[in-house]
Amino acid sequence: MSQQLEIEFKNLLTKEEYHRLLTHFNIQQEQIARQENHYFDTPGQHLKKAMSGLRIRVLPSHIECTLKERSTENAYLETTDRLSDDAATEMIQGTGFHAPSVKQRLAAMHIQPEQLQLFGTLATNRVEIEYKGGILFLDHSFYLQCEDYEVEYETNDEQTGIDIFQRFLAEHHIEKRHAKKKIARFAEALAQQSE
Repeated sequence: MSQQLEIEFKNLLTKEEYHRLLTHFNIQQEQIARQENHYFDTPGQHLKKAMSGLRIRVLPSHIECTLKERSTENAYLETTDRLSDDAATEMIQGTGFHAPSVKQRLAAMHIQPEQLQLFGTLATNRVEIEYKGGILFLDHSFYLQCEDYEVEYETNDEQTGIDIFQRFLAEHHIEKRHAKKKIARFAEALAQQSE
């Protein structure tokens, strides 16, 4: 189990801006890693209402289950458990719950694992770059019939981080565009699809 405070800043990108950044940082195809996020909530959307999110993330090297709980506008408390392939499969199919630390945090929110349902999957091609004391992520995401691009900056200090991120956007002539969390963008696309 790991628990950490994640401080992040996000901005949506156009396709052209995304490719311009890949070129600027000289990113090669083998530096782009594919990941899948499987999102969960209760039928009554208890996690969404608590401004939280639950996902299983399948990475090239491992699988993890993470509960993100909002702390401030740009910070989230993340509780993460590593999963085996079999444990992840059972959780995705709704036949078991094998993330003990996440289960404990959910219980504090009065949510039982059996209440949870998988509501969708989003795939992301991600580039990770060390940048000015933090980590810059360039993401190209695919979900439902949508795709989008974003830049994210993760840091340890909120005030320094926002300054670095705003300078980054200005230096690269990127218009400020609010970027909701991926889970929120997925949920909106899902709601529009079912209308």
